[in-house]
Amino acid sequence: MNRLGVFALALVTACSATISGTDTTAGPDAAPSLVTIQSGPTATPPIVEIPPAPDVPTGPFDPAAEEALLYMADRLFSTAFATDRLDEVVAAGDARAAWAIADLLRFQQGGGLRDDLVEAFTALTGADRGAALGPDFVWTTNLLIAWDLPAWDGYPELKRRIYSSIYEGWDRFFREDHGVDWRLVTWGGVLPDDRPFGDNSVCNCIPSLDDPATTDAAGGGWYPDDRIVFGVVVNSEALALPKNQMEVHEMVNLTLGGRELGIPYCTLCGSPQAYYTDNVPGTDRVVLRTSGLLSRSNKVMYDINTWSMFNTFTGQALTGPLGEAGVVLEQVSVVTSTWGDWKAAHPDTRIIAEDGGIGFEYPLDPLGGRDANGPIFPVGDVDPRLPVQELVMGVIAPDGTPVAFPIGTATLALAAGDEVALAGLTVRQEGGLRVYDSKGNELVSHQAYWFAWSQFNPETLVWSP
Repeated sequence: MNRLGVFALALVTACSATISGTDTTAGPDAAPSLVTIQSGPTATPPIVEIPPAPDVPTGPFDPAAEEALLYMADRLFSTAFATDRLDEVVAAGDARAAWAIADLLRFQQGGGLRDDLVEAFTALTGADRGAALGPDFVWTTNLLIAWDLPAWDGYPELKRRIYSSIYEGWDRFFREDHGVDWRLVTWGGVLPDDRPFGDNSVCNCIPSLDDPATTDAAGGGWYPDDRIVFGVVVNSEALALPKNQMEVHEMVNLTLGGRELGIPYCTLCGSPQAYYTDNVPGTDRVVLRTSGLLSRSNKVMYDINTWSMFNTFTGQALTGPLGEAGVVLEQVSVVTSTWGDWKAAHPDTRIIAEDGGIGFEYPLDPLGGRDANGPIFPVGDVDPRLPVQELVMGVIAPDGTPVAFPIGTATLALAAGDEVALAGLTVRQEGGLRVYDSKGNELVSHQAYWFAWSQFNPETLVWSP
């Protein structure tokens, strides 16, 4: 295994890093949140009671409290970081400061400093850890999201100073903001992939793969027929992207059917997606990269050419020139299938080469069950209609209605000859699930964990047999 492989595997498996001696690991055994804790990906999660939200002032934020928070933020990674200034924050009694406390807890996860921060959070909100497991930044942020607690006007500046001290390049996201809810953003434990297009060399990041080598189906004999692929078809050209390779890279930029695509896979959300990147005004080509940031456990991607940050789940640009232009990338369907079913349905398909064209040995299970017990980063409250990490096929109907089809249940129903239909949409099994409207037109769809689909589409309908 080459150096790229060793480093990439370590990053995607642990999703952690160490900065200035502070352990910031959210490891594979970390439990999901205070709000939703489950025993497995198909279990119905018991809902831990969410305490009442604290009262929040509507006036200006206390200047002394803000100055104290900025003092700590500017010294977060130095020996001068001290929590004695927390007394000023707590004395102000403004629960909005709890957002800053949760941010500081992301990077102070042990010892007396952590204890002081947790105590301050409880004093400001009245909430404590209770039955929650995992890092303190997770349960605190989950509560704040569930309450939809407002922040104060100066909060983005405080967060900018924290995150710019980790990686200076993130500064431009904050300074060219066109719609980011910074309350929801947290660090995923890795630095951004800032390599130019075509550079598949070693990086201190989750490494995107550009223009991977591919083979025909016969050349894909290295990949077991029962393993998962993400299938994409453009202009009658089909390509299979093996799940294990996508778990390492989480982003692929390539050309298929004469079109340029960016294909992110958010392992934390279970969501493979595909976007056209050759039809965006103002740029010859958008080249998508992993930023190292998350929003409600969804990876935040960005364009390396313009440094415009995107909502990965919707394709909407939120910062930079593309955010200012209101760009929303056009999606393409991604079909989740077994390799055997995909090549049977698409005998002319190609598949990414065994080594990706970069001489890398990909393990079949890079993540090693990391997500088996639920989200390991903050997601807030979760719609209880389905288990947190049940996989659904999500689609937006022509009238704008979001619809979720639970993949396991729908697959069984179709195998039994039953119809799977809701809101004028019909699901077919064609080497994987595809969704059609009442006129027989295929609609763009992709899989995701239920918590992810429902948080971005809270009004979603859910099919059941």
